[in-house]
Amino acid sequence: VAMSTTGDKILDTALSKIGEKSLFTKELENALERNEVDLVVHSLKDLPTSLPPGFTIGAVCKRENPLDAVVFHPKNCGKTLSLLPEKSVIGTSSLRRAAQLKKKFPLLEFKDIRGNLNTRLKKLDEKEDFSAIILAAAGLKRMGWENRIGQLLGPEDCLYAVGQGALAVEVRAKDQEILNMVSALHDADTVVCCIAERAFMKHLEGGCSVPVAVNTLLKDGQLYLTGAVYSLDGSDSLKETMQTGVSYPHQNEDGPNDDVQHVGITAKNVPGQAQQAAENLGAELANLLLSKGAKHILSVARQLNDAR
Repeated sequence: VAMSTTGDKILDTALSKIGEKSLFTKELENALERNEVDLVVHSLKDLPTSLPPGFTIGAVCKRENPLDAVVFHPKNCGKTLSLLPEKSVIGTSSLRRAAQLKKKFPLLEFKDIRGNLNTRLKKLDEKEDFSAIILAAAGLKRMGWENRIGQLLGPEDCLYAVGQGALAVEVRAKDQEILNMVSALHDADTVVCCIAERAFMKHLEGGCSVPVAVNTLLKDGQLYLTGAVYSLDGSDSLKETMQTGVSYPHQNEDGPNDDVQHVGITAKNVPGQAQQAAENLGAELANLLLSKGAKHILSVARQLNDAR
């Protein structure tokens, strides 16, 4: 069942200005609630860190490349952002991308661009308005347009969005049959990384209207989470990294705890202790940034964005 959402329909306004939390999810969740569908598939980064009552993320699929990618206008083929002429205009609808890249590339200009991938690529190719646009590499790869990626932005250039690159399957929380069925799709490594990222965002009270960014690395049973907050122009920022162990044996956790949600995710086949450790890591990292002044950076960013 193909559906379109508010976020798909309102294309003349920046996402951060629409002020609606469930831009890409509400219509789908309504269908789920009315039993018209049994599961809905989202990009995880579109799902708020607190889901409406009665819903849960029953599966988080193996993550595609979470990095951001630069797609260049055909005339700039073969270039990188640092090689573009001064005052070149870069299209992005993301405050997070703009804040980081403005600081890294102060001579470039950043403007909003909305629409689905087709629309944005068309705007780039057929007009002279943009020298390049920034998109999630995952979306381009899933659509088979990987050859359009001119430059991948590593963590040193641009940290990515919470949950970026992962697909989430949302289901009714009480529908055990469907929950059991989709849980086979869970990718354990992706689950713990995304729980940490979502917990970080939740404790910061971040969202579309403020620049919050992350980078996770899972290596030898250790989960490393880097999190950052930025002012809108990127001049003010806080960034820290913390780590925790997430290597736990899987215990059979049947009984009253078998449906514990961690930031909206129910993952029965991933060790509960690993999920809890990941959630604690996200919360601790958020608290560390808050203790260093993140709340002020975010509230100023929110006010400036509202006033734009």
